[in-house]
Amino acid sequence: MKYSLTAIIEKEDDGYVSLCPELDIASQGDTIELAKSNLVEALELFLETASREEIGQRLHGDVFVTRVEVAVG
Repeated sequence: MKYSLTAIIEKEDDGYVSLCPELDIASQGDTIELAKSNLVEALELFLETASREEIGQRLHGDVFVTRVEVAVG
């Protein structure tokens, strides 16, 4: 089975943090690519070991990532 999931990666201190909001699973790495690769590994491990019920409970779709403009002052 294949899943198409979202990866949000942001710089934090000397590395990068990656998050999959659909399953609320995160990882990290020294580079963007390593953070992404580590997140894929964490997701694969979760999906291989979790029960269908747990996956169903945690998996939520319709995640939208966008930018917004905020006026201050």
